[in-house]
Amino acid sequence: MKKELPGLVQDALGWLIERVTERPLAAIVLGSGLGGLAERIDNPRVFSFREIPHWPDSTAPGHAARLVFGRLSGRPVVIQQGRVHYYEGYSMDEVTFPVRVFGAWGIPFYVPTNASGGVHHGLKSGDLVLIQDHINFLGTNPLIGPNREEWGPRFPDMVQAYDQDLLHLAEESAKEKGILLKRGTYIAFTGPSFETPAEIRMARAMGADLVGMSTVPEVIVARHMGMRTCAVSCVANAAAGMTGQVLTHREVLDEMERASSSLGFLIEGLVSRLEEHRV
Repeated sequence: MKKELPGLVQDALGWLIERVTERPLAAIVLGSGLGGLAERIDNPRVFSFREIPHWPDSTAPGHAARLVFGRLSGRPVVIQQGRVHYYEGYSMDEVTFPVRVFGAWGIPFYVPTNASGGVHHGLKSGDLVLIQDHINFLGTNPLIGPNREEWGPRFPDMVQAYDQDLLHLAEESAKEKGILLKRGTYIAFTGPSFETPAEIRMARAMGADLVGMSTVPEVIVARHMGMRTCAVSCVANAAAGMTGQVLTHREVLDEMERASSSLGFLIEGLVSRLEEHRV
């Protein structure tokens, strides 16, 4: 008989707890080309996604598909190098499975990062943007189906999906490090094709500043499980139709590599401020 999702989550969590003695303070997810932050971890313990029971394995370029446990800025963290996406053919339960495991572990802070296209005309390649709100244009929701009260309410509020206190802490970190940090609204499309120019004009009219293919389902589930979220997006390029140039994933990875140092300093500074704000 096939196990239901809670049993799968407990299998993965049990496997990790047997090998990691200290519960992380924060779970940090590194998007396309942003895996370099893991090199800053002290005393790292590394596990590939394939080792962990039921953990979905990433097929997207630029994703190392590993969990790295250790200390960052003196705080215990887990860094997830890469994620899986809806466009890879995974279900929403699979896309958000890591967040369920982190939430069931009682990790209080969730810090996802991603690469995005800039929809707002004021954004340029390499800009770091705090996501302050999102538009779910995926055509589905990871909470569809039976609700598990032990994880969260049937109708979770999304007004505070992006924690205002954490946004301010991230801005403090950016100011201290001399990093330009903006705020914006992120819209998620399924992909894997890049958006059309008409879709980008629609997104801009709806109030989006950034466009991508991830993060939103994770944040919904993190909110459902009571985790506090701070999401950072790195603008890889201007979105479709804004420059007349053809978009490629190679361009995304190259821009992310250039921005990874600034992102690393930003996340380090944020993590160093988290202990006193623990729930």
